[in-house]
Amino acid sequence: MRKIFSPGRTGADYDLDGPVSEKITCDSRSGVRTQQPDEEMSSPSPARMYDYFLGGTTNYQVDRDAAERGLAYAPEIKTIATANRQFLIRAIRFLAEQGVSQFLDIGSGLPTQENVHEIAQSVTPSARTVYVDNDPSVLPQAQALIIGDDRTRYIEADVRDPHGILNHPETLQHLDPAQPWAVVLCSVLHFVPDTDDPYGVVYRLMDAMPSGSFLIFSHVSRTDIDPELYKILMATNSNNLSNPITYRAVEEIARFFDQPGWELLPPGMVDVQRWQPDSAVDDFMPGRVRVVGGVARKR
Repeated sequence: MRKIFSPGRTGADYDLDGPVSEKITCDSRSGVRTQQPDEEMSSPSPARMYDYFLGGTTNYQVDRDAAERGLAYAPEIKTIATANRQFLIRAIRFLAEQGVSQFLDIGSGLPTQENVHEIAQSVTPSARTVYVDNDPSVLPQAQALIIGDDRTRYIEADVRDPHGILNHPETLQHLDPAQPWAVVLCSVLHFVPDTDDPYGVVYRLMDAMPSGSFLIFSHVSRTDIDPELYKILMATNSNNLSNPITYRAVEEIARFFDQPGWELLPPGMVDVQRWQPDSAVDDFMPGRVRVVGGVARKR
C-alpha cells in the first residue's frame, strides 16, 4: 500500500485525469488498456495516497485532497513515507546479501523505483518475488512492471487471508516452501482493524514459513504521538481513507513478533529512520508521528 513508478514508467503512460465517469488507463509499451470503475475514484486509496506522498503521479484528485488534509495537520507525513520506503530498501538489500532469494511482498501497493524484486535481483539475479495487493487500481501498473520477468509475479489477494495467499497457484509455483523466504509486511497491518485479527494473520504467515525465513515489518504507532495531532487524526481518519488506520502503541506492535522460534535482529524494533543492519542510528529524534519497524528471523 505504497509506491510510485519505476524508471521509464511515468504518469504520462496512464490517463488519471480524464472524466470521472470513465477512466481508461494504458501502458504505451505493453498496450494494456484498463477501464477504471467509478468506485475507484469515489474514495481515497491508501496505495494512491502513498504514491502522492512519495511524489508520484498515479493518483486521483480524491487521493490528493485526502493526502493534503493529512499534510495540513502533519506535514512530516511525506518525510515519514520516504523513511519507511528507505527502511524497506535497506532491509531487502541486507537479506539478499545474506543469501535470501525468495520474497513475498504483501500489501505491495503501486510500482515504484527500487522495487523489492529489483533490489533483490541486483544482489542475486535469480531471486524470485511474489507481490500481493487487494487494491484493483494497483493491478494494471503492477502487471506492466513485471512483463518479461519470469522471476516475478503479482497476485490480487487480501492480507487478511494468509491461506489464500500461501495457496495461490502463483505462490505455490513460484516460491519453494523448502527454502527460506522473506515476507514483507511494511505499512500494511495498520490498515487491518483488531476485529480482523491482525495478530492471527501474522502468526499464521509465520507458522507457514520454513526455518531461516525472515519477516520485514513496519507499522504506524500512537506511542509518543502529539496528543492534539492524534485527536485530529482520529477524528478525520474514517473520512480520509477507505481503509482507516489503526494506530497501535509500540507494545502492541511488538506483539506481532511475539511468536515461538522467532527473534528480532539487531537493532530490534525501532523508528524506521533509525534502522540499519546490526545497529541503530543514534542521532535521531522522533517527530509527532512515528512509524516503527524491524526484521525478525525464524530459527
